[in-house]
Amino acid sequence: MSDVLVIGGGAAGMMAAVFAARAGGNVSLLEKNEKLGKKVYITGKGRCNLTNDCSTDEFLAQVPRNPRFLYSALSFFSPRDMMALLEQNGCPVTVQRGRRVFPSSEKASDVTRTLTSILRKLDVHIRLNAEVQRLTFRDSLVTGVVLTDGTCLSADAVVIACGGLSYPSTGSTGDGYRLAESAGHTIVPGQPVLVGLETVETWPQTLQGLNLRNVTLTLSSGNKVRWSELGEMLFTHYGVSGPLVLEASCHLPDPADSARLALDLKPGLSREQLDARLRRDFTEAGRKMLKSVLPGLLPASFAEIFPSLCRIDASLPCSQITASQRGVLLDCLKALPLTVKTPRPVDEAIVTRGGVSVKEIEPKSMRSRLIPNLYLAGEMIDVDAHTGGFNLQIAWSTGALAGQSAAESRES
Repeated sequence: MSDVLVIGGGAAGMMAAVFAARAGGNVSLLEKNEKLGKKVYITGKGRCNLTNDCSTDEFLAQVPRNPRFLYSALSFFSPRDMMALLEQNGCPVTVQRGRRVFPSSEKASDVTRTLTSILRKLDVHIRLNAEVQRLTFRDSLVTGVVLTDGTCLSADAVVIACGGLSYPSTGSTGDGYRLAESAGHTIVPGQPVLVGLETVETWPQTLQGLNLRNVTLTLSSGNKVRWSELGEMLFTHYGVSGPLVLEASCHLPDPADSARLALDLKPGLSREQLDARLRRDFTEAGRKMLKSVLPGLLPASFAEIFPSLCRIDASLPCSQITASQRGVLLDCLKALPLTVKTPRPVDEAIVTRGGVSVKEIEPKSMRSRLIPNLYLAGEMIDVDAHTGGFNLQIAWSTGALAGQSAAESRES
């Protein structure tokens, strides 16, 4: 029987401990907080979007960063496997819009409670308020850990699953990066993703709180379109946010300030159809001012500032609008430009891009290519995905594979 230490009691760590114990390991789960799954509690705004009910290929299409690395982990423990694990242990789940999966109670605490119950049934030794100071090594193997209180714990295998840098209040403060680096691993610098974007333009601030639905947002850099999608977005005090913007942030170039956004406010109409609509509206409006017609096309607060964005006088009679001016209105309705200044800080991000280089991890076992009895899982690996339950499933899958592999390790 292998003694397995799992560092981190979040999604990846809990699942690693479950699978290590199932595989016959003598498992200790170390969590520096006062309870397990602190970040899980706040996912999905407390409802816990725990996975996405899709195929492996569909899943990988939602992973902009190193998707192929995840193939083995997802094959080992799929979204359906996660759903079944919860349901078989008394936590029914429900599939909602976008195939997002939630606990039927819509309480994240039920997910953590269920996993904690499984851990206890498997006799996993859960140590709370146990912060790891450093790993210990001998002969190119990890032999255990030293806690901040001086306690030394030995192990045949160690799983590091400490999360990234996002939501530091939950304990994600980069501990895993530090520990992995001490084992010789390369750390790809962490960046915030699934986060709002600050814009150079200040006009979005005047629309703070306005939510736009059924618009298309396109992200470009140089002459290349990096991403484009239909959905919802939100104007904020710093720029833009909402589902579309969070997803766009996964595709930012480096540096981010080379990125441009284009907002299609009428994606359901071609430019020709929209031109015909404007011609008709302006003809019917006659000598009415432009600002009186635009609320038929845009939300009132947006319609109020839109002429200034087009550099057209809002009080201009519709009958006097030239073909050139109508062309400018069309340009702005179909591709209103915004310039990315910077992503919001990492402590506002849902997940962190960067972490342990996947080149240094064996994808079929999650084992370190540098230390044969060290395993890595979860957000601390350089993999990230769009919203919709994908990032949590990455944690569940990589954690499960790492845990089982660690328990089956016979390195000493």
